[in-house]
Amino acid sequence: MVGCRSYDLEVVGSISGWIAIIIIIIIVPVTKEPAGLFRSDGKRPNGVSLVPWQSGKSLCWDVTVTCQLAESYVDRASHQAGSAAELAATRKEDKYVDLGARYIFEPIATETSGVFNASARQLLADLGRRISTNTGEARETSYLFQRISVLVQRFNAVLLHDSLPAADCKD
Repeated sequence: MVGCRSYDLEVVGSISGWIAIIIIIIIVPVTKEPAGLFRSDGKRPNGVSLVPWQSGKSLCWDVTVTCQLAESYVDRASHQAGSAAELAATRKEDKYVDLGARYIFEPIATETSGVFNASARQLLADLGRRISTNTGEARETSYLFQRISVLVQRFNAVLLHDSLPAADCKD
């Protein structure tokens, strides 16, 4: 599919940016793409909290967006909604298994249809609750899910637009 790789980078960056902003709103400093947290292939997670999140460990996250129609996911996705996101999250956990001793690693996987993996839903719900505590607005969790869903929809529209043949306008 034309433009899929750049789409992935843009939507992942946007979602990860929102996660960072949300964590900062609840007064927990973060850093994006932290230096020193490398995998064996040199890649690093999208972000980490700079203070302990839970049980004395910092929160570390990595975002991925999957297309349930991709060859690597279509078989599982045809049987159960959300299975592509769950498989992508499992793959992320396997890639960052070495971080588990020092950090709480949270894979955030969403399908292009908007379905999140189960642990990401729990994390986002927890973030929403924490924001609600700070702001007094009971609907913060809903707003958080809506913001991320709109980001995914927006990038789906860009991907669809980029896959269409160019119009031949002779104006």
